Amino acid sequence: MNNKKHIYPFHSQVCYEQRKSSMQQEPRLVWLTGLSGSGKSTLALRLEHYLFHQGYKVYLLDGDNIRSGLSKDLGFSEKDRKENVRRVAEAAKLMLDAGLVVLCAFISPYEAERQLVKEVIGKDRFTQVYVNCSLAECEKRDTKGLYAKARRGEIDHFTGISSPYEPPLAPDVEVATDTESIEESLGKLIAAIEPQLSLQNEASAVANIVS
Repeated sequence: MNNKKHIYPFHSQVCYEQRKSSMQQEPRLVWLTGLSGSGKSTLALRLEHYLFHQGYKVYLLDGDNIRSGLSKDLGFSEKDRKENVRRVAEAAKLMLDAGLVVLCAFISPYEAERQLVKEVIGKDRFTQVYVNCSLAECEKRDTKGLYAKARRGEIDHFTGISSPYEPPLAPDVEVATDTESIEESLGKLIAAIEPQLSLQNEASAVANIVS
């Protein structure tokens, strides 16, 4: 029996525009993708810290944290990776609808799943960041010892070793963490993303239309 026909989503009496106005920011999902060890989480943490202290209401969703709770039942097969990303996208959408700025740091190795996130969120609220770092440099860092284990066959479906990574075809922002310092990469992110979060841009656009 298909119970989906008995699901009736409700509509809040507080609209999206009211939430934006209350938060004084443009809700947006910033999705950082890249190999393990590329610096996604480090950059996301630094970006969250910066935006929070600028007064933005921001929250970071990180891959390891999600897999410790929301997706603790999933493995790392292609099917499970896609389901993990789908869950994160749906959770992020709710957070955006509440008016928050959401940062996500996930390997998300497949182009199709990153496109799914954009479709769930809406392209006007989505910024994709490619944290570009060579496999050789990521292995050299190997901060968690994962590449060494994958090379020994102790970890299955490990991205870059036994599972592919498909670089984004057209990222909104790209940083090269094997040739740039963290400060340089963070500066690029802030310059690209912070203007997207300001309601002033929207107000200015409306004023120009009216005038």
